[in-house]
Amino acid sequence: MDDATAFTEKQQSAEALRRHLKTARGLRERASFAPAAAQARLRLREWQAARLARTHADLLASPRFGQAAQFFLSDLYGPRDFSGRDEEVERILPMLIKMLPGSALRTIALAVEVDALTEQLDSAMIAELCRAGRIECIDESAYAAAYRSVGCRPEREHQIALIRQTGEALDRVARKPLLSGLLRLMRGPAHLAGLGDLHSFLDCGFNAFRGMGSAREFLDAIDSKERQLLIDLFSGTADPFAA
Repeated sequence: MDDATAFTEKQQSAEALRRHLKTARGLRERASFAPAAAQARLRLREWQAARLARTHADLLASPRFGQAAQFFLSDLYGPRDFSGRDEEVERILPMLIKMLPGSALRTIALAVEVDALTEQLDSAMIAELCRAGRIECIDESAYAAAYRSVGCRPEREHQIALIRQTGEALDRVARKPLLSGLLRLMRGPAHLAGLGDLHSFLDCGFNAFRGMGSAREFLDAIDSKERQLLIDLFSGTADPFAA
């Protein structure tokens, strides 16, 4: 890749990052505008986190894939509130654009896009669960009914695709020894500068992917299970979460 192409791709990643940060912030603010709304969001996300842990229990228990699975379920696709990380990214975005290679910037942009899309889908699920009177007692039946009622199948499919793309991006940047060394050197200064969430996200992700070798088998496992669950939920399969 020549310098001009690399620069263009870096600028595109930066613009996408700005856009997704703005979207995620707005959705979070609406989702947590009142204590009851914030509590409903937390209930849904805790239920989804427990479901993910059940679905991918084999990956979590794997000596090879366990660290990466834990990162996915806590730092990328779980109940954690990413507002702190995203606020840090917004605050130092010009510096990140100058310091980070385009591949690392794209990784952050993909992660924030996952966050924004998840907020959008969760907001629709919360509204439907509240309408059905099930937000305080979510179970598999209530979740499946709300999932089908909300629809958004293209957005759900895009969410799964984004998860894979983010994993593939992490896998690529984890092979860059200079970037890994920079993260180690920046651990203390980053926390002192109030950038702990961002640094932890990058550091944990890189370490998790660097430690398991090729990520293809890991990403295939997540992709296939999540896509099959999507098919089963939309088709009304009995006991879709049993697999």
